Amino acid sequence: MKTLTTLFLTLFACTNASAEVRLTHLFGDHMILQQQTNNAIWGFAEPNEKVTVTASWGAEASAVADQAGDWKVFLKTPAFGTGYSLTISGKNSIKISDVAIGEVWLCAGQSNMGWSTGNSAEADLEANINLPNYRIFKSAREHWHEPLKEKRDLLGQWKPCNPESAAETSVVAYNFGKKLHLALNVPVGIIQEAYAGTPIEGWMPWEVQQDMAQSREQKTDMDQSAQRQLDGKGESREKSLQQFESELAEYNSKVAAGETMKNKTRALQPPSISKPANLGSQYPANIFNAMIYPIRPYGIKGAIWYQGERNSKTVPQAVAYHEQLKRLISYYRTSWHDLSGGNVSKDFPFFFTQLPSWESPQTQPVEGVEATWSVNRESMRLVSMEMPHTGMAVGIDCGDPVALHPQNKKPIGIRHAYLALKEAYGKDIVACGPRYLSQKIEGSKIALEFDSIGSGMMAAKSSKLDAFAIAGADKKWHWADAEIAGNKVIVSSKDVPSPLAVRYAWAMNPSQRNLLYNKEGLPASPFRTDDWPLFDPNDPAVRVEKPEKTDEARDAKRNFTDWERPRMTQ
Repeated sequence: MKTLTTLFLTLFACTNASAEVRLTHLFGDHMILQQQTNNAIWGFAEPNEKVTVTASWGAEASAVADQAGDWKVFLKTPAFGTGYSLTISGKNSIKISDVAIGEVWLCAGQSNMGWSTGNSAEADLEANINLPNYRIFKSAREHWHEPLKEKRDLLGQWKPCNPESAAETSVVAYNFGKKLHLALNVPVGIIQEAYAGTPIEGWMPWEVQQDMAQSREQKTDMDQSAQRQLDGKGESREKSLQQFESELAEYNSKVAAGETMKNKTRALQPPSISKPANLGSQYPANIFNAMIYPIRPYGIKGAIWYQGERNSKTVPQAVAYHEQLKRLISYYRTSWHDLSGGNVSKDFPFFFTQLPSWESPQTQPVEGVEATWSVNRESMRLVSMEMPHTGMAVGIDCGDPVALHPQNKKPIGIRHAYLALKEAYGKDIVACGPRYLSQKIEGSKIALEFDSIGSGMMAAKSSKLDAFAIAGADKKWHWADAEIAGNKVIVSSKDVPSPLAVRYAWAMNPSQRNLLYNKEGLPASPFRTDDWPLFDPNDPAVRVEKPEKTDEARDAKRNFTDWERPRMTQ
C-alpha cells in the first residue's frame, strides 16, 4: 500500500505540474510494446523542453515539446522479449520497469466486451492462472464531449495475467489474448476499452458519420432529449459540468491518498455525466473522445470489436450498421496509421463479434421485422466479405434466451484468436465456420456453395440440418430439407417447386436448431441469398427491448445452463 500511495501521489502531483516530464497513464511498469516496429511514446513537458526516451535494448529517440507541452517519439523495438526497461529524461527522469515486447491488440465495444471472466461460465478454470508475459490493460468507462489528450482514469495500469487480473478482464478479450499468447509463444498484450450500452455512433468522430441518416437521427434524438431534461427543471449544461469538476477533484484526491475502491467490490472510477443527454455516453463521438482518442497511436497489431446490441433495436438501425461499421473500421485504420507515422498498418486486422442468440428459440422458418439481430448479423457478415483483413467471430451457438449478458463467451474469444492466427500471423488453421459464397438453382433445388469447410461440413447433432428456409416468387418461407454434399448444401422443399432464395438461421435465437458446422467445431454464420427488402419504410419500426425483470425471467436467468455445441478442435 505504501508503494501504491507513493505512485498515486506522484501521478496526482505530476498532473498539476506542467514543467515535469510525464507520460500518459498508458505507459508504465509491466507495459508491452509491439515488436519490430517504431512505437509511439508520448506525454507532456514544459514547452520547448527536449525529452529523450532510452530503452535498455539499445534504442533511443528524442523530441522537443511543442508550445502546448506535448511531445511524441517513435522508439524502435526488436523481436519479442521481456525484462526490459525505459528511461524518459528531460528536466526530470522517469523509469519504467518490466517492459515486454510482443504483440498488442485493442479490444473495444459495449458491455458484452466488458463482461468479466470472473462473471462468466468456466471462471473457476482461471482461478490459478499465472502467465506473467501476458499483459492486460483495462480502462475505466469514460466519455466526454470534446477529445481528451489523456484519460482521467488514474488507476488504469498494465498488469501481468494472474487470477486477480484475469477475473476482472473481459472474458472475450481475455480468452482471445490467452489463446494468442499460448499459440504464438510470445508476450501478448490487450488494451480493453469497453463501455456498457453505447451505440456505434459514440465510438467515432462526428465528422466521420455526419452524412449518415442513422447518425443524424441519433444526434437529433439526444439533442431533443437534452432539451427535455433541462426545460423548466432548473438544470443547465453549466451546472452539470460544475458538478462533474467537483466530483473529479474528489476522485483525484482519493486516488492521491491511496484509495482504490469505491466499496468492497467496486473500484474507484472517474465521474461521468448522464444529463443533459448531449453530454452523455449515447451522444455521437463522446465515447471516442475519451476512450479511443487518448490511446492513439499506441502500437497495435490489430483490433477486435464486440458491439451492436445497442444498434439493433429496430431493423432500420440494424441495416444502417453495415455502413457504420465500415466507417468506423476505415477511420480507426487511417487515423492510427497516420498518427503513428505509418508504423501501425493502414489496413490492420479488425475482427468483430456477430451477435449471439437471444430471446425465445426459433420456431418459424424465417422471423420478420421483430428479428432485428438477424439483420445486424447480416450487416456484419457483409462487412467481413467486403473489407480486406476483417473477420467475424460467429456466436449464434452462444447466448441466452433471457440475459443480454450471456456467460458463455469463452468460445467467442477463442474464435477471435483463430481469426487473428490465420489472418495476422499466417497460421495454417481453419479460422471460421463454413462461409456462404453463392447459390445455384437446379430445378426444384438450390445448391449453396461454401468455403472454410475445413476437413468437411457437418450438422451439430446426429439428426438432419433443420435451420434452412426456402422460398419462391411469392416470398413465403418454408422449412427446407438440407443435405451436405462436399462443399455444398442442397436445399429443397416439396412446398416450393420453383425456389428462388434461401435463408439460414434467420431468427433472434436459432441456437437450438440443428446448425451447420465444419468438423473443426466452428459454426456457419446466418445468411440470406435474397436481396428482398427487410422492412417497409412506411411502417412504424418494431423495437426490441430488454425483457421485464419478472420473477419468471429471473428464474430463467438463474437456471440457464450453457447450450451444447460441437467441440472446437484447434
